[in-house]
Amino acid sequence: MAEFIRSMWSDDRGQDIAEYAVMLAVILVLVVGTIRLIGSNANNAFSAVASSIPS
Repeated sequence: MAEFIRSMWSDDRGQDIAEYAVMLAVILVLVVGTIRLIGSNANNAFSAVASSIPS
């Protein structure tokens, strides 16, 4: 039983998948945050331009 636990503890085959999952999560957080920031700024810019155009 001790040998089985030692072999499971030292097995790192699933490590790559976990690293990719963490990296993907960080990238998604950055992308979503950037889109939300740019989206609100773009909305404000278009609103300002639209209000400055005489009708």
